[in-house]
Amino acid sequence: MIKTPYLLFLGDAPDALAAKVAQGIKDWRPENAVGQFRMDGCKADLGLPDMTLAEARAAGAQTLVVGVANRGGVISKAWKKVLVAALEEGFDLASGLHNLLRDEPDLVAVAAACGRELHDVRVPEVDYPIAGGVRRSGKRVLAVGTDCSVGKMYTALAMDAEMRERGMKSSFRATGQTGILITGGGVPLDAVVADFMAGSIEWLTPDNDPDHWDVIEGQGSLFHASYSGVTLALIHGGQPDALILSHEPTRAHMRGLPGHSLPSLEALRDVALTLARVVNPACQVVGISVNTQHMSEEEALAYLAETEARMGLPAVDPFRQGAGRLVDALAAI
Repeated sequence: MIKTPYLLFLGDAPDALAAKVAQGIKDWRPENAVGQFRMDGCKADLGLPDMTLAEARAAGAQTLVVGVANRGGVISKAWKKVLVAALEEGFDLASGLHNLLRDEPDLVAVAAACGRELHDVRVPEVDYPIAGGVRRSGKRVLAVGTDCSVGKMYTALAMDAEMRERGMKSSFRATGQTGILITGGGVPLDAVVADFMAGSIEWLTPDNDPDHWDVIEGQGSLFHASYSGVTLALIHGGQPDALILSHEPTRAHMRGLPGHSLPSLEALRDVALTLARVVNPACQVVGISVNTQHMSEEEALAYLAETEARMGLPAVDPFRQGAGRLVDALAAI
């Protein structure tokens, strides 16, 4: 078990999106977030107290969590100095990077010498099956996005929280490092061997009560040249009964791909629904989640109203306004 609370390491994150792991922990498990550690040049800010390692230890922090998801998931030399110092200060380390802590000999040696623990949450710990495509009891909902990092996890967490508050049967199913760090379990999907990705989601969302909802954390985008594979695995392994379309309307291009523009919501709806009905012919698109964090209240409300009228589906920002109308749409299935 990863010891809490955390000091969230933002490193030299070039923008807020690069620190999405830390942001997710701060927003959904604020009781575990003592403060943030930022290096020179860091352009992300969670609004938490900036702390030195010694200050964070004095405040009770037990684990330094690498809260940055950089392209390729690598540990830089500059980061390494901080991580070593943290171990020497008495912290355990936790990371969801592809570059595993356990593969760094100097970190392993210092951790052993200091009696500290290294936690790599992006490591599959189960021998997952190959997907069989057999229908399962229970219900499942998946958010699919026009791009990466548009709010699919926030949508799922907000829906799960709303469903639990209503007394509905619901389980949030984490599929990425942030969700796993927030909830304590799940499948690190993008670290699973390709042949077993869809099978891992079948394993994650087994047979359940007919009125139980598995709320599956979305990943990537069917339209993203780098990460479309994980999205398709979620769709075919999850066999969703319902899809939520997720979008961030202020993007000029795909995350990390300047030459690629975002698809329309109509294109996302049509492609995702076609692929979902391969494994569940009854699947429906029931709502739209819009990340309006970079819009004023007036701009957000106008955009949501226009989108809802155009698409004929409830359109909300679940983090800003709550997920009630999306849950209403699920309950109507």
